[in-house]
Amino acid sequence: MKALVLKSPGNLVLTEIPGLPPPPEGWALVRVRRIGVCGTDIHAYNGNQPFFSYPRILGHELGVEIVQVAENARGLNQGDLCSVEPYLNCGRCIACRRGKENCCTSLQVLGVHVDGGQREFLHVPTAKLHGSRRLSLDQLALVETLGIGAHAVNRAAVEAGETVLVIGAGPIGMAVIQFAAAAGARVIAMDVNKARLAFCRDTLGVEDTLNASESDVLADVQRLTDGDLPTAVFDATGNPQSMMGSFAFPAHGGRLVFVGLFQGDVTFSDPGFHKRELTLMGSRNARSEDFTRIIGLIESGTIDTTPWITHRAPFADVPTRFQEWVKPGAGVLKAMIDL
Repeated sequence: MKALVLKSPGNLVLTEIPGLPPPPEGWALVRVRRIGVCGTDIHAYNGNQPFFSYPRILGHELGVEIVQVAENARGLNQGDLCSVEPYLNCGRCIACRRGKENCCTSLQVLGVHVDGGQREFLHVPTAKLHGSRRLSLDQLALVETLGIGAHAVNRAAVEAGETVLVIGAGPIGMAVIQFAAAAGARVIAMDVNKARLAFCRDTLGVEDTLNASESDVLADVQRLTDGDLPTAVFDATGNPQSMMGSFAFPAHGGRLVFVGLFQGDVTFSDPGFHKRELTLMGSRNARSEDFTRIIGLIESGTIDTTPWITHRAPFADVPTRFQEWVKPGAGVLKAMIDL
C-alpha cells in the first residue's frame, strides 16, 4: 500500500510499504479516507516536535471507513464511517485507572510516537473508533482537533458569565473559542495574524479580538474587563514567549491553561503567581467522551467545521503541497488530504 513517510525534517516522500494482515482481536482494519494536517505534523516536518523520532508516518486527524471488523460491543460494521481517537493507552496505569487515558503514562499517539494515518490502510482498536451515519469524512477528520479544545475547556471548568481569553487563534485555539462560547463564556481572542482574527470575528462570532503585534494587549484586556482581567486564560500558541507572557492575563483567583506545547522550560514570577493564587493547568489531548459529545454537537449543527478547511490536496500531491503549506505566508488554517 502507499504511504507518506517523513524520513527526516523536510523530507516527506510517497512510497510503497507492506500491506496489513487481518486485524487482531479487538481491532479493525480501516481505509483512511481523509487526513487533517495539524500543528503537530508541521512541527514534525520542521524538526521541532517534542517526543518525536524519524522516520515516521504522520497523521492523527482521520476520517476512515471500516473494511474489516469482528462483532463488537460498539456495534461497528464494515462500511461504517468513523473518526479515530488516536491515543493508544495502556488501560492499567494510574492515569488510565482514574479515567485519564489521554495522559496515560505510556501513551502512544498515532503519527507521533507510532506510525499514523498518512497511508491507505490502518489497524485501529475498535474502542478508538467513533462512528456517525450523518457526518461527512471531512467532519469526522476534524473531531480530534475539536476534542483538544473541548477537553481544555472542561479542564478549566468554564462557566456561563465568565470572561475567557484565548491566546492563539489557530485550529486548536478556535476549538477552545467554540467550546468556551458554548459554555456561556464571553470570549476575547488574541493573535498576531490579522486573517485569523478576522475569521474569529466573522465566522466564530467573537466580538473582541486583539492583535498582539499592534497594541498594548494587557491594557486592552484590562479595558475590556473593566480592570478585572479574565478568569480563565488559554494559551494555544506553543510559543515560549507567549506562554511565559500569559501569566500576566488571568484575574486574581483565575486559571491559566496551557494547551500548546514546546520543547523547553516555562518560567514565571512566583510572587505574582502566588499573589493572585492562580491555578496553572496543562491540557493534553482529549478523552473518549469528548469525541462522543463533539460528534453529537456537529450532527445537531451546534458546531460548524465547514469554514475551517482552507487548503486541500489529493494524497499523491502531498509531498509537494506540504512544502507550500508550512510556509508562514501560506494562509493555511486547516489543510485536508483526500484519499
